Amino acid sequence: MNTSVVDKFLEYVKFDTQSDELTNLTPSTPGQMIFAQHLEKELRAMHLSDVHLDENGYLMARLPSNSKKQLPTVGFIAHLDTSPDMSGRNVRPRIVKDYDGNDITLNAERGIVLSPSDFPELDNYNGQDLIVTDGNTLLGADDKAGIAEIITAIAYLQAHPEIEHGDIAIAFNPDEEIGQGAHKFDVERFGADWAYTMDGGEIGELEFENFNAAVARVTFNGRNVHPGYAYHKMINSIRIANQFIIMLPRWETPEHTEGYEGFYHLVSFEGSVEKSVLTYIIRDHDRDRFERRKKELEHLARKINNEFSGVCDIEIKDQYYNMREKIEPVMHIIDIAQEAMRESGVVPKVVPIRGGTDGAQLSFKGLPCPNIFAGGLNFHGRYEFVPVQSMEKAVEVIVNIARLVAQKQ
Repeated sequence: MNTSVVDKFLEYVKFDTQSDELTNLTPSTPGQMIFAQHLEKELRAMHLSDVHLDENGYLMARLPSNSKKQLPTVGFIAHLDTSPDMSGRNVRPRIVKDYDGNDITLNAERGIVLSPSDFPELDNYNGQDLIVTDGNTLLGADDKAGIAEIITAIAYLQAHPEIEHGDIAIAFNPDEEIGQGAHKFDVERFGADWAYTMDGGEIGELEFENFNAAVARVTFNGRNVHPGYAYHKMINSIRIANQFIIMLPRWETPEHTEGYEGFYHLVSFEGSVEKSVLTYIIRDHDRDRFERRKKELEHLARKINNEFSGVCDIEIKDQYYNMREKIEPVMHIIDIAQEAMRESGVVPKVVPIRGGTDGAQLSFKGLPCPNIFAGGLNFHGRYEFVPVQSMEKAVEVIVNIARLVAQKQ
């Protein structure tokens, strides 16, 4: 398979596309539009049809069918942005050839090391070529690996017209990392019968169920008085917020849960005596447990207000839901993806997403959209890496899906 996927990836990570949930813009940062415009030119140079970039940074295009049969239109989607969790500016990747299983020094000056003792998944990639960071930024494999894989696969299909396929729709969207990637996605314009997001992790991952998700903002309004005269007057919102935190189950947090286990995750704490704000994300695969988690937060807010009258306000907003209920009626699209992987020598690993994906929201907008591996690991931080061979296999899987859809009609 064409190894240009590596060259494309190394080019794409140069674009700073870190999203920002505070701007209230779409795309949330200008770098995403700059990257989308670059990709638009690339897709036009490939002579794809229906290339369209809208004012919100959603880029779509289509590889026309080369079949005489009436075939379904299959879509492939990846997101433009990188996580707000760490800088994506001045990414300086390097390739560790033929990884030998030892520690990888990312940044000698700062003593930053990617070690199998901390990240045992490295042991699965001995002898492979790993693209790593310089320790100062994330890498951007989430999801620029997916973008590179889709474009490389489309180029491969163009270069091999003997491979029969139907219309293939592709889309690159902004702001997935802040949960808004599907908000302004025009499903009708995209025109696919179903799609796959190329946004999964390690090789073989295939996901069609994810967390139900909500965000909770809990505000504590205190009263500041000179501490020397505060007796029975001061209401310290920081202390009350801390009381709220410890009322939640200690073990139901991301660092203590796995698989299908849900959690409450405190993602930020802003506080002063006068006012403190906690932001939680709430996650659970089971819809009933998800609803109970939201009610538990509301119950704890009432308990606080019973002790400190009226100091606590809580606002909870749902973000997305488990796509499984939308995928189960069309499980043939999962079967095709598994067969495509096996034909590439990849063992499918059907796992639940311990997070969200644009595919979840798109599935509820009428576009069934499971998630396929893009190959990266340790997303959102300086220890992120992606094996070259995994990216190449992802390209093969995309090509195989296009071919299998045609064969099965």
